[in-house]
Amino acid sequence: MKHYEFEVNYLQETWAFLDTGHHDAATNMAIDEALLQWHSEDKIPPTLRFYGWKKPSLTVGHFQNVNKSIEFSGIEKHGCDFVRRLTGGSAVLHDDELTYSIVVSERHPKIPHSVNKAYYILSQGLLEGYRSLGIEADFAIPERELFKDRSAVCFEQPAIYEMIVDGKKISGNAQTRKNGVLLQHGSIPMSFDSEMLFDLFKFSSERLRERQRNSFVKKAISINDITGNKHTYEMLKDAFLNGFTMSLHIQVEPLKLTNEDWQYIHFLAETKYKTDEWNYRKKKKAGSVSS
Repeated sequence: MKHYEFEVNYLQETWAFLDTGHHDAATNMAIDEALLQWHSEDKIPPTLRFYGWKKPSLTVGHFQNVNKSIEFSGIEKHGCDFVRRLTGGSAVLHDDELTYSIVVSERHPKIPHSVNKAYYILSQGLLEGYRSLGIEADFAIPERELFKDRSAVCFEQPAIYEMIVDGKKISGNAQTRKNGVLLQHGSIPMSFDSEMLFDLFKFSSERLRERQRNSFVKKAISINDITGNKHTYEMLKDAFLNGFTMSLHIQVEPLKLTNEDWQYIHFLAETKYKTDEWNYRKKKKAGSVSS
């Protein structure tokens, strides 16, 4: 990993940009954690990453009790990947979407100490990205409410820092802070598969599952639904890259990962994000190697 030296300048600062394309769920989460670690070690500058998913993938929040809420027979039925995130929040189905992540120091002059304010600043890039697609998005809660010291299915209800169109949620985001670094990542869906989504959660009856599924379409909406056009990963990448660079007043330079970097990412994926100990909170067997 190359060590970077960068100057913090509000108008001319250069961040790294990484487009890793489509990977399995464990690898995607390992890349985000590796970026967080490398930034904490001053090996890379603040970094914006875009990525996709090789297959439909359910990610659950760091503290989420999966035994109470997740229907694993549904995950098997649809051939989904399953992984626990570093970040909190509820479960998210990642499928036909662009996913972004940002790693930046908590001490960076652009990053407020308040969690809500930090979400607000970083999510301005989402707002600009949607608007560049002709979508008049806005924050779920007015700005005046954002700065006040706020179900298992993430997309059912918008959080205060997330985007809505006509009262319907259009993106989901999560955040954590570790080793002095803020990691925020989020889902930008082009379309939803509500049949698959609601097969992945436990309900007390099939009647309740269907009622919740029908309610979902009144609370969430995708880019394709709004515009009536089919979008691609590349189309969204261009729009939201422009959105983040404009809103954060940055320029970006490509970040190239070395073979050594990828070896570490794959090691992290195998020893952490693919393990039952991490994903299901199961106790390690005697004699097992700690990750």
